[in-house]
Amino acid sequence: MIKLKIAKHVADNTDAHALFFVKKAVQFSSVLTENGEVQAANVLEEIEKGICEDLEIVEIDGHKTIFVNAAKERGLSSLDHLRMAGYRLGKRAAQKQFKTVKLLLADAADEQVKAIFHGLYYSAYKFNKYKTKPAKDFTVTFDIEADVRAKDFERIAAEVAVEQHYTSLAKDLVNTVGSDLYPEAFAHIAIREAHKVSGVAISILNPRILAKEGFNGLLTVGAGSRFEPCMVKLTYSPKNAPKDKHLAIVGKGITFDTGGISLKPAKGMKEMQSDMSGAAAALAAICAAAELKLPLKISAYLCLAENRIGSGAVLPGDIFKAKNGKTVMVDNTDAEGRLVLSDGICAAAENGATHIVDLATLTGAMVRALGPAITGYFTNDEELSQKIKAAGDATCEKFWQMPLEDEYANELVDHYADLSNIGKSAGAILAALFLREFVPEGIKWSHWDIAGTAYVEHPWKYTTYGATGIGVQSLIELSRELGDKA
Repeated sequence: MIKLKIAKHVADNTDAHALFFVKKAVQFSSVLTENGEVQAANVLEEIEKGICEDLEIVEIDGHKTIFVNAAKERGLSSLDHLRMAGYRLGKRAAQKQFKTVKLLLADAADEQVKAIFHGLYYSAYKFNKYKTKPAKDFTVTFDIEADVRAKDFERIAAEVAVEQHYTSLAKDLVNTVGSDLYPEAFAHIAIREAHKVSGVAISILNPRILAKEGFNGLLTVGAGSRFEPCMVKLTYSPKNAPKDKHLAIVGKGITFDTGGISLKPAKGMKEMQSDMSGAAAALAAICAAAELKLPLKISAYLCLAENRIGSGAVLPGDIFKAKNGKTVMVDNTDAEGRLVLSDGICAAAENGATHIVDLATLTGAMVRALGPAITGYFTNDEELSQKIKAAGDATCEKFWQMPLEDEYANELVDHYADLSNIGKSAGAILAALFLREFVPEGIKWSHWDIAGTAYVEHPWKYTTYGATGIGVQSLIELSRELGDKA
């Protein structure tokens, strides 16, 4: 665990101090003696030459001092460098069993302080649900010297604590194995989380209601599993929200994806417990927005089903009628995410959404195109595109806009049905074009394909393995942007 303790001045009786640096320059405020400045300059010279390393611990002015490189990695923004610096510092402090570490940040800008705090929190995340003998937790308290900005730092720390709590919730959900997190179990967790936060209403659409209201995408995908599909609807409607804006977040919640009759290869199938990452992010984001009291009406639709082979499983070539009346031929049962999302998008539109963001681990094509570092997104509105990019920049989640290329749209026209669920060429683009068929005219919409960024099997930034929590913080920031009346 980590704790943040904000004070105008911090006593020098901590176990260690930390100095952030870029090349040969110490960043932010530092109170060193003349001799200490010489010592620090010598250490930075040695790090520059490769004699010492990042996170070197040296006695400076009588205090153990951790030198943290704030520009170590390639290809990151300045804020993400600080997140990574905070992350590495948190790991190092825990490894060395430092109970208290002093940070001098009085000269840092608000966004820099926030980035460091996020990094420190990331360093403490663990998923020990299935460990019989988990490693003992060790708490590091970071004493932040803020000078006259103590109140500002306290506000920032409170925001970061909420954002990180819900990022961790999303990660915990994704890291939970598929046999434990089936649709009903996910729905019960959503109820629990909604009841913890003031202002969030929740309702569950079970199979009977789904059938009555024509949400056949979920019913089609979930037909092969003994676990029944459902749609979870959450609503947050603050009194100070602008009347002309309503953000709906639609999350793909395939709690496990075998591929159905169009069976996936065995290699890597265990990762398919992460196929509900979009729904996890949607749940986390709306609860965080409510706890932060953001001035925006938000709804979330968790489209929960298990795509399993069974006696009732949908067959390749089967045709069903979607919520908006269009018929869909299921050419490939492993292209199931877009089917459940169609229900969520239609539900959001029916309930008055002015803006819809759907996010899903949708296509291998996006993984191959952009890898684990960048989320590809599609949108029908340039203003919304700019807000998404700005939200990603602020939260160090990289986004790249992909084209909604109409030249490919005819590939989705089926011989007998209105639509096929796959085409023959540009997989990620065709998936987005399919989803666009369910977005009514006049609604600003964006589709985020998080297939590459939601789950990693090798260390990447502040995730050693498993769920990254991608999308949660960008959705929170986007909600801030949309709720800004200025």
